[in-house]
Amino acid sequence: MDSKKAGYTSIDEYIATFPKDTQKILKEIRATIKAAAPEAVEKISYQMPTFFLKGNLVHFAAWTNHIGFYATPSGNEAFKKELSIYEGAKGSVKFPIDKPMPLKLISKIVKYRVAENLKKAKLKTSAKK
Repeated sequence: MDSKKAGYTSIDEYIATFPKDTQKILKEIRATIKAAAPEAVEKISYQMPTFFLKGNLVHFAAWTNHIGFYATPSGNEAFKKELSIYEGAKGSVKFPIDKPMPLKLISKIVKYRVAENLKKAKLKTSAKK
């Protein structure tokens, strides 16, 4: 999409820059992530909607033909089989905008990332003692 203006201050502001049909998809993804990670904080990072809990959990972004979902390489690796039907790279996946969003899979990935971030944070805390 051509909505890449500089300096989004909120996820609401980001979503509002897209056509209504894309906004609906972005809102569904946002709600799915919120439900899977209720303690996570929303923010904008890399000019994308981001959920943060003891570090970045996931980012997502709308493009012309797909929704980019960025769950870090570890998040993608853990769900490699389920994600194999989508285009993507080491830390990203492209969900076609004209197909149903795999919300259950997104939820599973987010929950995995929450557990991963909490475990890393606990290990860091233990190492400092």
